[in-house]
Amino acid sequence: MVRRFRSSFAWLVLSFCAVLAAALPADLPRASSAQSDGALHITLGQSVIPLYGPWRFTVGDSPIDPATGTPLWAEPGFDDSKWETVDLTPKRGAIDPIAGLSGYVPGWAAKGHHGYWGYAWYRIRIQLQARQDDKLALAGPSDVDDVYQAFDNGKLVGSFGDFSNNPPTVYFTEPMMFQLPPSESESARASTQVLAIRVWMEPSTLTESDEVGGLHTAPLLGQMGAISAQHQLRWDELIRAYAGALIEGLVFSLLGVVALNLLLFDRSDPVYLWIGALLLLIAAGSYLVVVATWTQWIGGNSPLVIREGFLYPLVFAGWVMVWRVWFRLRRPSWIPWVLAVLVPLLMVSNLLALNLWFTVVPPRLSPAFVLVSLSLRVALTVLMLVTAFQGIREHGLEGWAALPAVVLAGISEFYRELSFLHILNFWFPFGIQITTRQLADLLLVAVLAVLLLRRLVLSVRSQRRMALDVKQAQEVQQVILPETRMVFPGLVVESEYRPALEVGGDFFQIIPGKTDGTLLIVAGDVTGKGLKAGMLVALLVGAVRMGAESNPDPLFLLQALNRRLLGRGDAQATCLALTIARDGEVTLANAGHMPPYLNGEPMTMEGSLPLGIIESAEFSVMHFKLNDEDKLVLMSDGIAEAKDSEGRLFGFERVHELLRYAKSASEVACAAESFGQEDDISVISVTRNGNLVPAAA
Repeated sequence: MVRRFRSSFAWLVLSFCAVLAAALPADLPRASSAQSDGALHITLGQSVIPLYGPWRFTVGDSPIDPATGTPLWAEPGFDDSKWETVDLTPKRGAIDPIAGLSGYVPGWAAKGHHGYWGYAWYRIRIQLQARQDDKLALAGPSDVDDVYQAFDNGKLVGSFGDFSNNPPTVYFTEPMMFQLPPSESESARASTQVLAIRVWMEPSTLTESDEVGGLHTAPLLGQMGAISAQHQLRWDELIRAYAGALIEGLVFSLLGVVALNLLLFDRSDPVYLWIGALLLLIAAGSYLVVVATWTQWIGGNSPLVIREGFLYPLVFAGWVMVWRVWFRLRRPSWIPWVLAVLVPLLMVSNLLALNLWFTVVPPRLSPAFVLVSLSLRVALTVLMLVTAFQGIREHGLEGWAALPAVVLAGISEFYRELSFLHILNFWFPFGIQITTRQLADLLLVAVLAVLLLRRLVLSVRSQRRMALDVKQAQEVQQVILPETRMVFPGLVVESEYRPALEVGGDFFQIIPGKTDGTLLIVAGDVTGKGLKAGMLVALLVGAVRMGAESNPDPLFLLQALNRRLLGRGDAQATCLALTIARDGEVTLANAGHMPPYLNGEPMTMEGSLPLGIIESAEFSVMHFKLNDEDKLVLMSDGIAEAKDSEGRLFGFERVHELLRYAKSASEVACAAESFGQEDDISVISVTRNGNLVPAAA
């Protein structure tokens, strides 16, 4: 009973298969096995057939037919029976180990031709049956090392790469599609055709893996519309494969710009400039890969030369400098000089290791340059680790926090060696290529972002403390400045002060005598601006007030101030001191300061050195008298040195003209400020008026 049931079931299955076969359209592709004539028999309809083979293969290049000027090995009548047989049928789920493209088969290096580079030929003979109105096309191999020409019955139908040069110009593999010549038959296309592919591989490709060489995917043959659709699918796969490089470029560009913008928060920390520049260099390398794989704007060797020869050595050495700047290390001082020597050597060794100039440098020397490159990279890694451990020793926790970033930067530079050690170097999530280098770089940036955030927080705190210090210094400076208008017996004194920054470097003091009714005026200008200048001003003002109590003589004060500044580095100042007696007699001593103006005219004085230059400096001294209604104006050089938007100086001629009509110190200061303030501005005007009496105490 069971046996009878099995027989009935088998009969039903066979009947169903026969009906299904009869119902199938006649124009679906059918490929038979190789016949006795050695040709692969194919019937084409609205379809695509992958040309898995068997292909005939040989290394070397074809001689040229002197009659036709075409390669003999492309001719349909050429006897290729003694060539090797190659099958391009991929294993299930096989992908390119570098790009992640599907349908991958190992190249000639894995099939007995290890270490061979140069020309090679593939030939296949097919029996073709198709309708007369069908336009047939050939989709070239989507994965090939490195470039090729395609021939149909001896006629060149297309190529990938520039074969007008010798050797040919190579590009990163891209899908190509070629229309086949129309059949000469009147009713249907039924013929035996020979397709031949001439391949060129550069010696530099040998460094990529042990399976390089020739075709890695089967060409496709079929109707034009179907081939066009498959061609687009292959392009979509290629774009998806290298989308990771585009994402990496965008991420690193954004982070690089952010790092550079951090300079706006703290211009005193150059580490942001170093990190931003390195991230933009890495992004440039990623963009280069995208342009090379998605276009034919640049040759396949150009990205190798730029990345391996220039970008990677600069980035590697740059990380060493980043950590030196990060930890503010000054020793050992020889590290930057060693980097200046190692980087050019690494560039040269990387370039010669690529076999790009095999016509000049024999490829057999490539392993030697590979070892030189490896040694130099190890040396750079040692320098980076030395820098990191020195940072750990001096900064503790911050140094340990930076160590993972240092290790990841080192891994990023040895990604090729990892592949030779059979460590997985490429991943393809969702068909997108992710390399060990990309992964290490992304993890490096993640760690670096945390470190930068921490550093930025500390920098912001430091700036807040500094801003508080500046505010306090500004308040102190406002306290020690005299009132803008002061009246003394027979004298009216007006003053105006406009600092260029929050804290200025100009100073002046107006001190009346306690017993004899004299008035002491001291005005000066210290070198520099900002907080440092403000601290120096506070020092000098304190010294002036202390000196005035013991001896208000102008020359004595300048000598005392000079001694205060000696031995303080670049602390220097110009200064002018004068005393005005009740009867208008003036004693004036000058230490390199701008001479005063009397009734709008500049006074002539001997030149002298500023304070803080030499101990035995001699300062010029002069005596004159202020009569009733005389006006004496003291000012800093910030007025004459004011500049407009076109870079023109306010100048002494404008100062001279301004003092003829200006009625107050404020008017003089406003004129220079509106013209274009560059430096601190201070103005003191003293007007003698014998009718004035001192205010009641």
